[in-house]
Amino acid sequence: MSKGVSKFKPMGKNRILFISYDGLTDPLGQSQVLPYLIHLNRLNYEIHILSTEKNENFLNNKKVIEKIIDEENLKWFYIEYTKTPPIFSTIKDVQSLNRTVRKLHKQYNYSFLHCRSYISALVGLSMKRKFGLKFLFDMRGFWADERIDGGIWNLKLLPFKVVYNFFKKKEREYLTQADHVISLTYNGKNEMRSWDYLSDKKDNISVIPCCADLEHFDFQKNPMDLKIKRELGINDDAFVLCYLGSVGTWDMQDEMLDYFKVQLKSMPNSVFLWITKDHPSLILNAAEKLGIADKMVIKPSERSDLPKLISICDASIFFIKPLFSKKASSPTKQAELLGMGIPLICNSNVGDTNEILEKENVGLVTADFTEAGYQNIVDGLPDMLKIDKHHLRNVAIKHFSLKEGVKKYAEVYKGLVD
Repeated sequence: MSKGVSKFKPMGKNRILFISYDGLTDPLGQSQVLPYLIHLNRLNYEIHILSTEKNENFLNNKKVIEKIIDEENLKWFYIEYTKTPPIFSTIKDVQSLNRTVRKLHKQYNYSFLHCRSYISALVGLSMKRKFGLKFLFDMRGFWADERIDGGIWNLKLLPFKVVYNFFKKKEREYLTQADHVISLTYNGKNEMRSWDYLSDKKDNISVIPCCADLEHFDFQKNPMDLKIKRELGINDDAFVLCYLGSVGTWDMQDEMLDYFKVQLKSMPNSVFLWITKDHPSLILNAAEKLGIADKMVIKPSERSDLPKLISICDASIFFIKPLFSKKASSPTKQAELLGMGIPLICNSNVGDTNEILEKENVGLVTADFTEAGYQNIVDGLPDMLKIDKHHLRNVAIKHFSLKEGVKKYAEVYKGLVD
């Protein structure tokens, strides 16, 4: 894969290089990276992008991304993502990113580097030390601890223990040497500010959660469509509880199914809609053991069709393992669902979610994964379902709108280029 280039637009001092170890052609790149950069580029900033592209996604989506890049007058460079062997492949990619960034900085003289997550920040830290170039550490969560909490890295195995210790050391260097830091949550920020090496340091941490395009996720543009219900084999009067997203490392699938079984006792007309691209057997096998498989509906969806599918839902649930690293997590789905006027059921100790739900009255929160705890949620459903959709959407706009996210990034950018 060669490095890509779009038309160069000569401009002034506010030229920024955004570095991502996620690809623009990945789903995450399209939903959580490009929208921000497009809007920032429309302001007084010239955004260049360096990404790491996975071959299959790149081949499938390159033309789509290039069209956006060209239309928005952005500039895009990329390297090929190296998949194997573990650890050594990442080292190879970091070396390639370093070489590319040095070459680009020599040519374009960037005001600063915007580094997304821990791998990209290795390059930012190196460039700051060698050339005095400012860098913004957009941390996206406690990355190294997520890998331990999620069982991706096993500390009993020496290679993973070495890598974990390396990145915890780097985390400290990022947080103390970056010119500015972005945290997804206030809980994450407060946790970091309690650490000895940051407690007396000047506060340079801004909080910008995962935002959503609320022009796309808008119940007023996507009214409930009975036709969709019927196509899915759901009765017109059924209560539809939905789960949105992949079912994996962090998601408490069994607990969500246990909850739903309790809900069925009080609301036997309920259906559990799983909007996911995961294989149906992951869900159906677990539901079968509880005798509720016949109440499951599993439907994959592309982003463009999500609002219409969400429109048939009455409420949404997500239980996420309340582990240490989750203090710094911001589920994008909460923004999308609230934008669609859907109230939420979730558990506590995941980012700022429970504080927002309780303070803003947009859903129900539990820390009790027992039948009694689930029954408490069911008992609260009648009041929750009275919450006005406009209120739910207004809370999404207040906390998670792309417009607000871009505004906050622009304030950080201004401080770095002034």
